[in-house]
Amino acid sequence: MSAPGTWPEEPLDGPPDARVTVVVITWQRREEALLAVRRLLALPERPRVVVLDNGSTDGTAAALRAAHPRGAPGADRLDVVVLPENQGAVARNTGVATASTPYVAFCDDDTWWEPGSLARAADVMDADPRVAVLTARILVEPGSREDDIVAELRDSPVPGVPGLPGPALGSFLAGASVVRRDAFLGVGGFSRRLWLGGEEELLAADLAAAGWELCYLEDLVVHHQASVLRESALRRRHGVRNTLWFTWLRRPVPAALRRTGFLLSSVPRDRVSALGVLDAVRGLPWLVRERRVLPPHAEARFASLEQAQRESRSRHYG
Repeated sequence: MSAPGTWPEEPLDGPPDARVTVVVITWQRREEALLAVRRLLALPERPRVVVLDNGSTDGTAAALRAAHPRGAPGADRLDVVVLPENQGAVARNTGVATASTPYVAFCDDDTWWEPGSLARAADVMDADPRVAVLTARILVEPGSREDDIVAELRDSPVPGVPGLPGPALGSFLAGASVVRRDAFLGVGGFSRRLWLGGEEELLAADLAAAGWELCYLEDLVVHHQASVLRESALRRRHGVRNTLWFTWLRRPVPAALRRTGFLLSSVPRDRVSALGVLDAVRGLPWLVRERRVLPPHAEARFASLEQAQRESRSRHYG
């Protein structure tokens, strides 16, 4: 693996690693998307990169195609798919469906994978067919500072089966994870209802219910330089709603009541939080129809996280 933060200026020669496709979602972040794709195409694994443009109006798709015209180095490994509307996280489902590789690495337009990490993830998943998701160590840029959530991933209290390649997880971070394509498709991918914001938890729960393992792997690295172009209030509103929806959809009643109470007592008491709760309540007819409580082995993962969630410095909606 190369030194952190170093990337070739141009795509490398050599055979591509045919095991991993990178799926990137973007919306209204042309410059970030251009930089992320350039770095991904220059990875030594030479992965196929699928960019899902969520209906941007800032020329993102045209800029990507102009930067990587047909015949240019790496252009044969880039697919830019323009969606008719902003589908949020659900756009990743389209990317996974179009991939032909056994593994798919997710990437946001403000994150990028360290050289060598994709090959390492594929090696680990090849060796352990129980694992559906590997989540990487996240370095915040500039400065390559370890994200606060990494300590929580590293010290995860989730019980896992013996011999896993890393600490077992209850959920994962989509912008910093590699998934097993068959497992992802087998549980239906990301929920269209949740759209974006904490969308991983429901998918993780359904993977666990189906018998899959999720792990943190220390020697996978993703860099994250948070874009200044973000709708923080909307993301928090959706995050509150989606946390409540997941809790009411999958957790047994006592656990659902505990987490609901904690969430309502810990979110900022403002209009954004109130709208998130109202959105969640409006979904009750759907929730009643779709509620499916996790089996005991999967519920045990989320029960083990309750104390860590209460004490977390990074898992909050402040």
